[in-house]
Amino acid sequence: MSAERPVEAADAELARWRRIWETDEQYPVPVAGRPGPLGALVAVAKRLLRPLVKAPQNDLWQRQREFNLVLQDRLEAAHRVDRLGEEIQRIQGELADDLRSVRDAIMGHLKTHDGRLDHLEGYKTEGLAQLMRHQDALHSLLDAKLEAYRRELPVLRGQLLSLLAAVESGEPAALPRAIEEQTYLELERRHRGTEAEIGDRIAPYLAALAGRGAVLDLGCGRGEALELLRERGIPARGVDSNAEMVARCREKGLEAERADLFEALAAAAEGSLGGVISFHVVEHLPPAALDRLLRLAWRALVPGGVLVLETPSPLSLVVGARNFWLDPTHLRPVHPEALRLALEMAGFEPVDQVGRQPFGASERLPEIDLDGLSEGERLLADRVNRLRDALDELLYGHQDYGMVGHKPAEAPRPAPRP
Repeated sequence: MSAERPVEAADAELARWRRIWETDEQYPVPVAGRPGPLGALVAVAKRLLRPLVKAPQNDLWQRQREFNLVLQDRLEAAHRVDRLGEEIQRIQGELADDLRSVRDAIMGHLKTHDGRLDHLEGYKTEGLAQLMRHQDALHSLLDAKLEAYRRELPVLRGQLLSLLAAVESGEPAALPRAIEEQTYLELERRHRGTEAEIGDRIAPYLAALAGRGAVLDLGCGRGEALELLRERGIPARGVDSNAEMVARCREKGLEAERADLFEALAAAAEGSLGGVISFHVVEHLPPAALDRLLRLAWRALVPGGVLVLETPSPLSLVVGARNFWLDPTHLRPVHPEALRLALEMAGFEPVDQVGRQPFGASERLPEIDLDGLSEGERLLADRVNRLRDALDELLYGHQDYGMVGHKPAEAPRPAPRP
């Protein structure tokens, strides 16, 4: 069956041929190219002669017609096979298209699901990592809290024993005094700094004390200075009016006693001490008491001995107006020039002032970066930065200052009191 002929035309042609062979349809006699009367005569003659010719050949003709019908059956069967093949090809094509669509859809879904699985896997991994970090942080926090509790437990135990001892003493003022001392100890713990930090701040003064003899620490607190002096091999003892502070020093094996600092200085033999130190005490004293402390220290020091005093710096407005008043027992800030004059009047010469504990850069005023600015902008920014430096120094500067007074080797008597 020709692929170029429409299927309907092939069906019609096969049906016509079946009708011809089944009904033995007679074909008209052809004129054979002879038009006119002659052609008509020839056609009449053929029609008259056809029965005469056909009768002797009936068996051949019947056999040929049957053969043609068989052939017709085969042609129709072949045609049906062709049509079935075409239908199968069409169905196969449609199935292939459907399969491609299904495959593409499945691949799309698989890709989507792969992406979702990757996302879930990443989410799970990140979630587990966050959980582990959170768990590690919780363990670290728990360890830190447990360590803090372990450190505070002896302190709390000591405080409780002190309170019980004050109650058992029967003295009316003992319990309020013990509570006050413990409150001050907690204030220093929270706001003064750790013992390690205080030790780092005191360490620069040790060079001035080395090789001069025994040192007396007035207001020794938790014993940070006494520990450093012991490590350097410098004999030292401390006094403090706070029994809790003294107990803390003794727990460390340091020599300390609860006493009035003026009585301790007055009790020291004249010229018996190589150094007298007092950190953050003079701001608790009125002017007359400060003058008395300086003169008693001068008397107790050997010639060449050193007096070291440290106090919050009122040159910093932040310290003088804010930080200084965090301690309710502070009486007044002590200006460095006033303290210098008091030392000189007591006989100390020379007197050296050192700034201590500067504010960190993150706490100070920001500075304009000059890089990338035009010439005019740079000049203006530089002037602003200079103004910032002056203002920053006024606001911040150093939180504390130290005053180091030297008793001359040939020590003259101190100036009389005005």
